[in-house]
Amino acid sequence: MRRIDFMSKILALIPARAGSKGVKNKNIRELAGKPLIAYTIIEAVKSNMFEDIIVSTDSKKIADIARRYGADVPFLRPKELALDDSHTIDVILHCLDFMRNIDKEYQEIILLQPTSPLRKAHHIKEAYQLFNKKHADFIISVCECEHSPLWTNIIDKDLKMDNFIGEEVKSMRRQNLPQYYQLNGAIYLAKVDRLIEEKSFLGKNSYAYIMNRKDSIDIDSEIDFKFCEMISASSN
Repeated sequence: MRRIDFMSKILALIPARAGSKGVKNKNIRELAGKPLIAYTIIEAVKSNMFEDIIVSTDSKKIADIARRYGADVPFLRPKELALDDSHTIDVILHCLDFMRNIDKEYQEIILLQPTSPLRKAHHIKEAYQLFNKKHADFIISVCECEHSPLWTNIIDKDLKMDNFIGEEVKSMRRQNLPQYYQLNGAIYLAKVDRLIEEKSFLGKNSYAYIMNRKDSIDIDSEIDFKFCEMISASSN
């Protein structure tokens, strides 16, 4: 059984490319007085459970800011891995390969996206404790869906809504609908060998770490950014 006192060789990887469509310069834009990426680095450091905290970026500016807040940036990410259609798993494998080439290997890896600034050190620790408790290969953070997907459907070009909601759902009160969960993007944790094998965090023997919706805000738009600013200001 893996120990829960964080003695395994764990890598925290924070992906932060320069380009961003929804919010310009998102990863280093100031949120309540600090660059967005700083929140994730600070909480990763505070958790005191990582062998290394690495930021994978293609930007020297992001690299400088990341180092200032306590992360390592041992390489700049190749441009072909910093495109809009680049896959996160390729970014992870590139980092693992680079570190292996300088004689650094890890048993476990946690991916912490900087777009989840309200994720705290205690969330990271709890996810890892669940990882050990379940003897899991993967842990993925989730939160409750705001609205049940049973009340959603596609709409044709003619906007017709016949059978938009199934008859069995129409008669159910909202409170009686089953609870659905969604990936919130805050925490992805895996055994390194299993992640290399599956090339996905949603592999066999994966479990959900449930977070509340407030701490699960994933910044992907200006509205998300403004909402997060309001929450941050009210909690200070």
